[in-house]
Amino acid sequence: MTIYRNFINGEWAESSSDKTIQNINPANTRDVIGTFKLATRDEARKAVEAAYDAFRDWKNTPAPTRGRIAAKAARLLEDNKEDLAQILTREEGKTIAESRGELQRAINVAEFCAGESRRLNGETIQSELPANFAYTIKQPHGVAALITPWNFPVAIPVWKIAPALVAGNTIVLKPAEATPATAVRIVEIFEEAGVPKGVLNLILARARKSAKKSPITRRLKQFLSPAQRKSVLNYMNKLPGAVRKSNAKWAAKIRSS
Repeated sequence: MTIYRNFINGEWAESSSDKTIQNINPANTRDVIGTFKLATRDEARKAVEAAYDAFRDWKNTPAPTRGRIAAKAARLLEDNKEDLAQILTREEGKTIAESRGELQRAINVAEFCAGESRRLNGETIQSELPANFAYTIKQPHGVAALITPWNFPVAIPVWKIAPALVAGNTIVLKPAEATPATAVRIVEIFEEAGVPKGVLNLILARARKSAKKSPITRRLKQFLSPAQRKSVLNYMNKLPGAVRKSNAKWAAKIRSS
């Protein structure tokens, strides 16, 4: 039986939690594929901190270099296609033909994103002022929290991870509790492809608990300019009443950041 672990700041480590989840084959409930301990809030915080600390160097890495990592991940997915398809079928319940198709889709997305690394172009703009040169460039956002569902546990993580990495963002991946094996294998492949320490992190947790007390909230000031904070607040004020009420605490943190 496999024990699945978190991947934080380049290290695989089992959670210190005492809450254990079994990974059960839906086609044969007597087949326990593996187990994992739910990540704690502190472990989730460490994953976000690791991604945040890695962001500066990663965003300054040339985009084609980031693209080569995505391209290598695509090749590794191709090399391990049958193995991953078998894991996917056993863990999630798709037919093997559907699992192979999902793997191919993931490979195609990773290949496409690798190519896009050479097309992250800005624009040159005609200025109304003499002897002035105006242009735009694309910038990464920062730490991306990727919370993915169980129904496409290979394709969806890959089509979120690959573009986020190529664009220069760092990542904390939180997969569905029902599909930890595929998530772990995907992260192993990106690790083998050369993703630097802290750039891609994996926590096996419940999304609701792992999101609470996130250090992201206290770093909004560093991520958002005053104009950006105002824009976010204006957007939140236009949300339906129930949604706005549920986000009241976030709004308060943005105002005080």
